[in-house]
Amino acid sequence: MRRQLEGHKSPHVLLQVRRARAVLTNDEEAEDLFGAAPRDQAGKGWPFERAVVLLEYGQWLRRKPRTNEARKDELARALTVFEQLGARPYAERAAAELRAFGVSVRGDDGASRGNERLTPQQLQIARPAATGLTNRQIGERLLLSARTIGFHLYQTCPKLGITNRARLRDALSDMGAS
Repeated sequence: MRRQLEGHKSPHVLLQVRRARAVLTNDEEAEDLFGAAPRDQAGKGWPFERAVVLLEYGQWLRRKPRTNEARKDELARALTVFEQLGARPYAERAAAELRAFGVSVRGDDGASRGNERLTPQQLQIARPAATGLTNRQIGERLLLSARTIGFHLYQTCPKLGITNRARLRDALSDMGAS
Protein backbone atom coordinates (compact mmCIF):
# COMPACT_ATOMS: atom_id res chain seq x y z
CA MET A 1 0.00 0.00 0.00
CA ARG A 2 2.86 2.34 0.88
CA ARG A 3 4.44 1.92 -2.56
CA GLN A 4 1.13 2.33 -4.31
CA LEU A 5 0.44 5.63 -2.52
CA GLU A 6 3.96 7.00 -3.00
CA GLY A 7 3.73 10.71 -3.81
CA HIS A 8 -0.05 10.84 -3.22
CA LYS A 9 -0.19 10.77 0.56
CA SER A 10 -2.40 13.21 2.39
CA PRO A 11 -1.48 13.93 6.02
CA HIS A 12 -4.32 11.62 7.08
CA VAL A 13 -3.16 8.72 4.90
CA LEU A 14 0.46 9.29 5.94
CA LEU A 15 -0.52 8.98 9.60
CA GLN A 16 -2.46 5.77 8.89
CA VAL A 17 0.41 4.24 6.91
CA ARG A 18 2.91 5.02 9.70
CA ARG A 19 0.54 3.53 12.26
CA ALA A 20 0.14 0.35 10.23
CA ARG A 21 3.90 0.05 9.72
CA ALA A 22 4.53 0.55 13.45
CA VAL A 23 2.05 -2.17 14.38
CA LEU A 24 3.41 -4.64 11.81
CA THR A 25 7.18 -4.14 12.04
CA ASN A 26 9.97 -5.27 14.37
CA ASP A 27 10.51 -3.65 17.76
CA GLU A 28 13.36 -1.33 16.78
CA GLU A 29 11.60 0.15 13.78
CA ALA A 30 8.25 0.23 15.61
CA GLU A 31 9.67 2.48 18.29
CA ASP A 32 10.93 4.96 15.71
CA LEU A 33 7.61 4.95 13.84
CA PHE A 34 5.44 5.20 16.96
CA GLY A 35 7.68 7.90 18.38
CA ALA A 36 7.54 9.98 15.20
CA ALA A 37 3.77 9.91 14.81
CA PRO A 38 2.86 12.15 17.78
CA ARG A 39 5.44 14.73 16.73
CA ASP A 40 4.41 14.74 13.06
CA GLN A 41 2.80 18.08 12.23
CA ALA A 42 0.93 16.49 9.32
CA GLY A 43 -1.37 14.69 11.73
CA LYS A 44 -2.39 17.75 13.78
CA GLY A 45 -5.65 17.99 11.87
CA TRP A 46 -6.58 14.42 12.78
CA PRO A 47 -6.76 14.32 16.60
CA PHE A 48 -8.68 11.04 16.82
CA GLU A 49 -6.27 9.18 14.55
CA ARG A 50 -3.31 10.65 16.42
CA ALA A 51 -4.80 9.57 19.73
CA VAL A 52 -5.25 6.02 18.39
CA VAL A 53 -1.54 6.02 17.54
CA LEU A 54 -0.75 7.27 21.06
CA LEU A 55 -2.91 4.53 22.57
CA GLU A 56 -1.26 1.84 20.48
CA TYR A 57 2.18 3.26 21.30
CA GLY A 58 1.31 3.22 25.00
CA GLN A 59 0.10 -0.37 24.73
CA TRP A 60 3.29 -1.29 22.87
CA LEU A 61 5.41 0.37 25.58
CA ARG A 62 3.44 -1.41 28.32
CA ARG A 63 4.46 -4.74 26.84
CA LYS A 64 8.06 -3.58 27.14
CA PRO A 65 9.76 -2.87 30.45
CA ARG A 66 9.04 0.86 30.04
CA THR A 67 5.77 1.25 31.90
CA ASN A 68 6.39 4.71 33.40
CA GLU A 69 7.04 6.18 29.99
CA ALA A 70 3.80 4.72 28.64
CA ARG A 71 1.75 5.78 31.64
CA LYS A 72 2.95 9.35 31.83
CA ASP A 73 2.94 10.21 28.20
CA GLU A 74 1.17 8.31 25.47
CA LEU A 75 -1.70 6.70 27.36
CA ALA A 76 -2.56 9.79 29.38
CA ARG A 77 -2.52 12.02 26.29
CA ALA A 78 -4.62 9.53 24.35
CA LEU A 79 -7.17 9.35 27.18
CA THR A 80 -7.47 13.14 27.27
CA VAL A 81 -8.07 13.39 23.52
CA PHE A 82 -10.61 10.54 23.49
CA GLU A 83 -12.53 12.17 26.34
CA GLN A 84 -12.51 15.56 24.60
CA LEU A 85 -13.81 13.95 21.40
CA GLY A 86 -16.40 11.85 23.21
CA ALA A 87 -14.86 8.62 21.89
CA ARG A 88 -16.04 6.56 24.84
CA PRO A 89 -14.87 3.05 23.77
CA TYR A 90 -11.37 4.34 23.09
CA ALA A 91 -11.35 6.37 26.31
CA GLU A 92 -12.31 3.22 28.20
CA ARG A 93 -9.49 1.30 26.49
CA ALA A 94 -6.95 3.98 27.42
CA ALA A 95 -8.28 4.17 30.99
CA ALA A 96 -8.10 0.38 31.30
CA GLU A 97 -4.48 0.46 30.15
CA LEU A 98 -3.67 3.11 32.76
CA ARG A 99 -5.46 1.11 35.45
CA ALA A 100 -3.39 -1.93 34.44
CA PHE A 101 -0.42 0.07 35.75
CA GLY A 102 -2.25 0.77 38.99
CA VAL A 103 -2.92 4.39 38.06
CA SER A 104 -6.10 5.84 39.50
CA VAL A 105 -7.96 7.31 36.55
CA ARG A 106 -10.00 10.23 37.81
CA GLY A 107 -12.20 12.88 36.25
CA ASP A 108 -12.36 16.54 37.18
CA ASP A 109 -14.97 15.85 39.84
CA GLY A 110 -12.91 13.10 41.47
CA ALA A 111 -15.04 10.32 40.03
CA SER A 112 -13.70 7.53 37.93
CA ARG A 113 -13.35 8.38 34.23
CA GLY A 114 -14.14 4.82 33.24
CA ASN A 115 -17.77 3.90 33.12
CA GLU A 116 -17.16 0.76 35.06
CA ARG A 117 -20.08 -0.11 37.23
CA LEU A 118 -19.94 -1.81 40.57
CA THR A 119 -21.47 -5.24 40.63
CA PRO A 120 -24.47 -5.59 42.93
CA GLN A 121 -22.32 -7.51 45.42
CA GLN A 122 -19.58 -4.88 45.36
CA LEU A 123 -22.17 -2.21 46.03
CA GLN A 124 -23.73 -4.30 48.80
CA ILE A 125 -20.30 -4.56 50.45
CA ALA A 126 -19.14 -1.00 49.76
CA ARG A 127 -22.14 0.65 51.45
CA PRO A 128 -21.55 -0.76 54.95
CA ALA A 129 -17.78 -0.40 54.51
CA ALA A 130 -18.36 3.30 53.84
CA THR A 131 -20.09 3.59 57.22
CA GLY A 132 -17.00 2.28 58.97
CA LEU A 133 -17.85 -1.39 59.50
CA THR A 134 -14.95 -3.83 59.42
CA ASN A 135 -14.63 -6.66 56.92
CA ARG A 136 -15.55 -9.12 59.66
CA GLN A 137 -18.70 -7.19 60.61
CA ILE A 138 -19.80 -6.91 56.99
CA GLY A 139 -19.06 -10.60 56.45
CA GLU A 140 -21.21 -11.58 59.43
CA ARG A 141 -24.14 -9.56 58.05
CA LEU A 142 -23.81 -10.96 54.53
CA LEU A 143 -22.73 -14.48 55.50
CA LEU A 144 -19.39 -14.11 53.71
CA SER A 145 -15.84 -14.43 54.96
CA ALA A 146 -13.87 -11.32 55.89
CA ARG A 147 -11.41 -12.34 53.19
CA THR A 148 -14.15 -12.31 50.51
CA ILE A 149 -15.22 -8.87 51.71
CA GLY A 150 -11.63 -7.65 51.42
CA PHE A 151 -11.36 -9.05 47.90
CA HIS A 152 -14.51 -7.24 46.75
CA LEU A 153 -13.36 -3.97 48.31
CA TYR A 154 -9.99 -4.40 46.60
CA GLN A 155 -11.84 -4.67 43.27
CA THR A 156 -14.20 -1.79 44.10
CA CYS A 157 -11.72 0.96 44.94
CA PRO A 158 -10.12 1.26 41.45
CA LYS A 159 -13.58 1.33 39.86
CA LEU A 160 -14.44 4.30 42.04
CA GLY A 161 -11.12 6.01 41.40
CA ILE A 162 -10.05 5.87 45.03
CA THR A 163 -7.02 4.39 46.69
CA ASN A 164 -8.29 3.67 50.19
CA ARG A 165 -11.35 2.70 52.15
CA ALA A 166 -11.61 6.07 53.90
CA ARG A 167 -12.82 7.65 50.66
CA LEU A 168 -15.60 5.12 50.01
CA ARG A 169 -18.36 7.26 51.51
CA ASP A 170 -17.58 10.26 49.29
CA ALA A 171 -17.11 8.13 46.18
CA LEU A 172 -20.44 6.36 46.67
CA SER A 173 -22.10 9.68 47.34
CA ASP A 174 -20.64 11.15 44.13
CA MET A 175 -22.06 8.29 42.08
CA GLY A 176 -25.43 8.52 43.85
CA ALA A 177 -25.14 5.08 45.43
CA SER A 178 -24.80 5.91 49.10
